[in-house]
Amino acid sequence: MVDKRVIADEAAIARMLRRIAHEIVERNQGAENVALVGIRTGGLHLAERLVPLIEAIEGKRPMLGAVDITLYRDDVFIGLPRPEIGPTELPFRLAGNNIVLIDDVLFTGRTVRAALDALMDYGRPNQVQLAALVDRGLRELPIAADYVGLTAQTTANDSVRVFLKETGDDDRVILRTRISNES
Repeated sequence: MVDKRVIADEAAIARMLRRIAHEIVERNQGAENVALVGIRTGGLHLAERLVPLIEAIEGKRPMLGAVDITLYRDDVFIGLPRPEIGPTELPFRLAGNNIVLIDDVLFTGRTVRAALDALMDYGRPNQVQLAALVDRGLRELPIAADYVGLTAQTTANDSVRVFLKETGDDDRVILRTRISNES
């Protein structure tokens, strides 16, 4: 049995992204030398949404890139029997820039570790910051987000899914909890 509930709707996601955009601008003292790099695929959609928000705040459009972590995952041949590799697109130099790595859900930290490994193959940025729409905790690696839209208290039996209009869904974040039938 599964208990399923919406923990963020379209309006909440829009508010979270506006807040994250303001925090990015404030921390980086503007948008100069800031590049948003979305982790494919959910993180990229969020990065694409953050670009115009930051531009509206700062009057300058941040650089945008995407990173595919498929071959950097530590479970690429275990958990993914037929890995699908997408393009990494970084149309700017990493050196001299502050990179804001963006993902939809931060959980164990393994996706972020893989993304950091991928980034370092392309150069050495001034710094890397991390933005996550949802931080669900239960980290396996010492990784923390600099910008978080929503912190969700979860257990190992829970799952958090972000649905976005870019993938044909309504914007929402769903928390699913497996409920035991044992009494």
